[in-house]
Amino acid sequence: MSGHSKWHSIKQKKGAADAKRGQIFSKLSKALTVCARDGGGDPTMNFSLRLIMEKARSANMPKENIERAIARGTGEGADGVQIQTVLYEAMGPGGAALLVEAMTDNTNRALTNVKIIFNKLGGNMGASVKWMFERKGIVRSELSGGAIDRDQVELELIEAGAEEINWDEENGLEVVSSISNLKKIKEVIEAAGFKVESADLEYLAKDKVALSSEDEEKLGLIIETLDEDEDVTNVFTNAG
Repeated sequence: MSGHSKWHSIKQKKGAADAKRGQIFSKLSKALTVCARDGGGDPTMNFSLRLIMEKARSANMPKENIERAIARGTGEGADGVQIQTVLYEAMGPGGAALLVEAMTDNTNRALTNVKIIFNKLGGNMGASVKWMFERKGIVRSELSGGAIDRDQVELELIEAGAEEINWDEENGLEVVSSISNLKKIKEVIEAAGFKVESADLEYLAKDKVALSSEDEEKLGLIIETLDEDEDVTNVFTNAG
């Protein structure tokens, strides 16, 4: 699998702990609100909203919580809190670049908390690193238990706009595409009988940097700690 999957796996492992603290519901609620605000509350017309709703259901988020978050975004809810999406840039251990996405109703709090994490664990938020990344669609899925004609699946994925296809017996299938082709890629994977674990828009590094084992450990701790913050929704790195 390509390098970003290793760091994605760190985040997945933290998911269970986040759920116990209720953080995952809070983060999903913000994402639903922002997505409904920006693209409307109808999931049949708003593909991004549909993706987040699928995530919320997979996390066993109560239906009323999902509906309330969407209503807040479309202006139907009583809660007048304004949620903003912000992106922070930083340089971490060993020269690894990081992009930190957050959704928050208090940008001062979010920025302060992220700064504290980098100051404590190592990093420079004065760095400009966004140019090192591209916004891409990423679909990850478990491999099917049955017989698979991988050549046929790959051909269909390429026709749907896949730019990178990664097979791994342990981590499953990962497909990279342009933002506009994400929906088609997801549909092809589902039609092939795979269980989609995630379909998201992510910042993908144009080039990878290799880290020492010591710097990898430090970076892993930074990503885990950032992911525990109530406002942080995603962390991306160019570490290989």
